[in-house]
Amino acid sequence: MSQIEVLREGHVLRVVLNRPEKRNALTAAMCRELVKAVDSADHDEGVRVVVLEGRGKSFCAGMDLAEVAPETTGEITAAQEALFTLGARLSKPLVGAVQGAALGGGSGVVANCHIVIAAEDAIFGLTEIRLGLWPFLVHRAVALAVGERRALEMALTGRTMDAAGACSIGLVHEVAADAQARALEVAGVMAGWSPTAIRTGLQFLREARGKDWADAGRIAARMRNEVFESAEFREAVKAFQAKRPRGAPHPAG
Repeated sequence: MSQIEVLREGHVLRVVLNRPEKRNALTAAMCRELVKAVDSADHDEGVRVVVLEGRGKSFCAGMDLAEVAPETTGEITAAQEALFTLGARLSKPLVGAVQGAALGGGSGVVANCHIVIAAEDAIFGLTEIRLGLWPFLVHRAVALAVGERRALEMALTGRTMDAAGACSIGLVHEVAADAQARALEVAGVMAGWSPTAIRTGLQFLREARGKDWADAGRIAARMRNEVFESAEFREAVKAFQAKRPRGAPHPAG
């Protein structure tokens, strides 16, 4: 049985973690399914935004410890590495709608989302240290979201924080009474923007990260020229100048 559910709504693809009885704890199979669904969406021209959700009371309680054994370590690590690097390679926005627990690997999944909307009851934390572990695979994404020193503090203390606390450090962008509805609203807005601009913008972030100022500037100039030459940009400029909605038919044709 599939451990995720995939729902298509126009240009938005909803990917739902679907193990509510286990608080959506991540098995290796679930990680592989999730990665496959999101990677497929990234190559589907009809999909412009992916929304990641969790079924039930929790978003994701982290790794499923029940399947951890010496003979499964390699399989689990490979599956989780692919999952916890999603945000660094996607060319389309990934929006997280988070409710309840998002702990350990769950916070790692959250950190991979480009935009995160949290419900008021959401709880976050790198709690691996409580089990004698360390958040090795999720640390890169969490540090990118909240900063190296804050990620280290989270890992060392194993403390949890509420949605407001996660928002204050940048792990969450917005707290909403209905995180799912708000995430879909945000996704719908982004789905109306230029796919070329978004794809190139995310590519710029990947290529410029870690570069010095001059190299990053050259990358920015090259990619901006690419967007200038796109049909989507030219149409948007014409629409702006004609004071008509972007994508609306030109009066002459």
